[in-house]
Amino acid sequence: MALDIVIMAAGKGTRMKSARPKVLHRLAGRSLLQHVLQAASGLNAQRTVVITGHGADQVEAAFQAPNLVFARQEPQLGTGHAVQQAVPQLHDEGTTLILNGDVPLIEPETLRKLVQACDGKSLALLTVVLPDPSGYGRVIRSGDPVGGTIEGIVEHKDASPQQRRIQEIYTGVMAAPTAQLKRWLAALKNDNAQREYYLTDVVAMAVADHVHVVASHATSETEVLGINSPAQLADLERRYQRRLADALMEAGVRLADPARIDIRGELTCGQDVEIDVGCVFEGRVTLGNNVRIASHCVIRNVSIADDAVIHSFTHIDGEAQGASVGKGSLVGPFARLRPGAELGEEVHIGNFVEVKNSTLAKGAKANHLAYLGDATVGERVNYGAGSITANYDGANKHRTVIGADVHIGSNSVLVAPITVGEGATIGAGSTVSKSAPAGQLTVVRAKAVSLAGWKRPVKAKK
Repeated sequence: MALDIVIMAAGKGTRMKSARPKVLHRLAGRSLLQHVLQAASGLNAQRTVVITGHGADQVEAAFQAPNLVFARQEPQLGTGHAVQQAVPQLHDEGTTLILNGDVPLIEPETLRKLVQACDGKSLALLTVVLPDPSGYGRVIRSGDPVGGTIEGIVEHKDASPQQRRIQEIYTGVMAAPTAQLKRWLAALKNDNAQREYYLTDVVAMAVADHVHVVASHATSETEVLGINSPAQLADLERRYQRRLADALMEAGVRLADPARIDIRGELTCGQDVEIDVGCVFEGRVTLGNNVRIASHCVIRNVSIADDAVIHSFTHIDGEAQGASVGKGSLVGPFARLRPGAELGEEVHIGNFVEVKNSTLAKGAKANHLAYLGDATVGERVNYGAGSITANYDGANKHRTVIGADVHIGSNSVLVAPITVGEGATIGAGSTVSKSAPAGQLTVVRAKAVSLAGWKRPVKAKK
C-alpha cells in the first residue's frame, strides 16, 4: 500500500518578524523543516511533497532528497487549500500522512502508530490534551468528551465558548485514505470566519461518509508544539535540550547542570564523561571514556579520545574535514583547534594556541601563544611561546616538518617550506627560512648593538 507524506511549509510566519521563511529557522542546529523530514524519513514513503509558498525559492533550494518533490501554494488560503496543491502528486490509492513543517519534534514512532491507525481505511487524527488549548482546533466528540465518537474539529476562532473549554486538541497531523482524501479536498468550502479552506473540515465529511474517524494520541505536549514566534522557538529549544540532557545522564554522563548544555548535532559519549556548564556541541562529536570537558567550550566535528581534558573556553571546529584529540591530551584553556588538527596521545595545547591542518605526535607540547598551521610535529617536541609557522606566501600554503625531540625557542618564525631535523634546537627569536639540521642549535638573529650615551627623547616644552 502506497504511503505519501505531505508537509505544509508555505506560511510566512509573521510573528517571527523575520525575512527568513519560518521553516528555515533553526532548532538545535537544524532547520524546523529538516527536523520534520528526518522524522518522516523512517516511514519509507513512496513520495514526500513539501508545500511551499512564502520564500519558496529559499525553502526548495535548501532540501534535496530521493522522492522529495515540492508544490507551491500561491496565494495561501488555508490548510485545506495547501493540501489541495499536493493532490496531483499523490498516488490514487494508499495512505496520505499530513504533517506541519513548523512542528519539529514529532517522533517517528508517533507517526508510525498514526499510519497504522489509519490502515488505509480510517481517518486517523493525532490529538493531545493540553492544559491551555488556546489557538488550537478542538476535537468534538459525541457523548463522552474523552472517549466518545469523533464528529468533527472546530478551529479556535470559530469555536463557541463551550467548545473552547475542550482540552483535547487536533495537532494538525492526520493520516487519511488517499482516494477519499482527494474527494474531500475537492469539496472544501471557505464559509468560515477567516474565509479560508480548512483541512479540518474533512473530519465532518468523513463522518458523513461513514468513514471511521479515530484518534491516536501523542506521547507528550512537546512533540506536537508548533512554532510561531521567537519566544516559542526558544521555549522548544530548551525543552529539546533538556530531553537530550536527560538521555545523556541516563547513559551515565555527568552534567554539571543539565539546563546549561546545547547539543546541535550528534554527541556520542563513552563511560565516565564529565561536562561542565555552558558547553555547545555541534556537528558530529565523539567523546571517549573519562573525557572531561570544562566550562564554556564550543566543540564541533571532532573525535576526542579516552582520558583527554578540554579546559575552559576552548574552541574546536573540525568543519567538514574533522579534527581529533588523542588519548590523555590536554587542550586549553582558550585554545583553538581548526580543521585537520590531529593531536596524538598526551599532547599539550595551551592557552591562546591555534592549530590548523597539523599533526602533533605523542607528547608534543605547545603551551602558550603559538600558531601551528600546515605542520607535522614529531614526538616530544617543545614548541615555544609566541612561535609560528609562516605557512602562507600570499598565494600558496606550504608545510613545516618538525622532527622528534625538537625544541623551538620562544618567538620563533618557521618560514615554510622547511624541515627541522630531529633533536634540533631553534634559538629564541629566530626567523628560520632554511631547513635546520638535526641535533644542532640554529640561531638566526641580528647582532646585538649597545649605544653608549644614547638618551631617550623628551617632550618638547610648550
